Amino acid sequence: MNKRVAVFTLGCKVNLYDSDSMLEVFRRAGFEVFEGLAEADIYVINTCAVTAEAEKKSRQAVARIKKINPNADIFVCGCASQNNASQFEKDGVKYIIGTDKKVDFARKIANEYKASGSFDLECNYQPVSKPGIVGCFDISNAFEENEGVVNLRTRHFIKVQDGCNNFCSYCLVPYLRGRCRSRSVESIKSELDSVQNSVKEVVISGVNMSAYGEDIGLSLADLLDALKDYKMRIRLGSLEVNVVDERFLQSAKALYSFCDHFHLSLQSGSDATLKKMNRKYTSSEYMSAVELIRKHFPNAAITTDVIVGFPTETDENFLESYDFVRKVGFSDVHVFPYSPRKGTVAANFKKIDDKLMAERVKKMTELKGELINSYLKKQIGRELEALFETYEDGYWVGHTKNYVKAYSKDAARNELKKVVPTELFKDGLK
Repeated sequence: MNKRVAVFTLGCKVNLYDSDSMLEVFRRAGFEVFEGLAEADIYVINTCAVTAEAEKKSRQAVARIKKINPNADIFVCGCASQNNASQFEKDGVKYIIGTDKKVDFARKIANEYKASGSFDLECNYQPVSKPGIVGCFDISNAFEENEGVVNLRTRHFIKVQDGCNNFCSYCLVPYLRGRCRSRSVESIKSELDSVQNSVKEVVISGVNMSAYGEDIGLSLADLLDALKDYKMRIRLGSLEVNVVDERFLQSAKALYSFCDHFHLSLQSGSDATLKKMNRKYTSSEYMSAVELIRKHFPNAAITTDVIVGFPTETDENFLESYDFVRKVGFSDVHVFPYSPRKGTVAANFKKIDDKLMAERVKKMTELKGELINSYLKKQIGRELEALFETYEDGYWVGHTKNYVKAYSKDAARNELKKVVPTELFKDGLK
């Protein structure tokens, strides 16, 4: 009987893509494959370190797995292990790597357990530390070209870029993921060719996707131009303000089926805080990008991330950020309390009082709820197109192009359907 392999993913869509690529290696090699903490013989934890809490959850995953199967063999990769491999040196953990060469890592594991598949498992994986614990790979190499991903979801995630050159003062990612590396258009199209008859939506993602092509003489708009003939919905991952211009938006509009959902990273609506964060735009420049998006896509969902309680954030700065978030009228806001990350510039700043932090998070989160409800109410009575994905409590659940959660009793998995929302329901619309 073939061994069961589960890949447990924490963090971003880029990690999801990397996990899918590892799952495909295991599937082709003849293993039974699962996502998440399913019962299995072998586990791969794909970790996250964007916040201290994410890193803590990555560590806790080892203990959770041991409760499911005390005899499991555990392998660890990703940002948290790139940041500090020693925190995963625990009973049951066989190998540890960082953010790079995850597909080769999966081949190494497949080779070790030798399932019944015929997939070519030759790999370039070389241990660089003591036996059993593998050090982090050099993250400055060229973009890793994966040979395909397993489709365990109705949407297909594709990574087009890795790394980041921004060096925001609070962020570890450039140190963990390395500098920007873009994937070739040919490689991206080859992967889309392989899935275009099986999925109805593709999510294009990257660590700093807005920087796509800077290292190979292209732009994100050029990539969208190259994808205009694909007959599937195309959704974009997180964007930076600087990418939003007429050229980019025209390229988006020219796609066969573009999802009008823009996750436009903000972090703060205070110019003073943005400067301390080393974010390279002002609130007025951000608002100009929002207005340009709404000019081309009037019903677009614009979502964002906001860090609350940055060390230099005064009461006045927080109110500026709060008022700006209200002014933009986001359709959703991911509210994060500031999390100091050792090794970043901001880690040397004096942290604000925990009670004050909690008060600000509560206030911003309450505003988030108001904005979500306001946007959802505007969708009632509009004809929208939803892709249904899961079945919950008598309803099919999916997402519209503008990323509204849709509940319907009359649908099916992987069905694209025109719907007209009638009322607020749970965390979306019926």
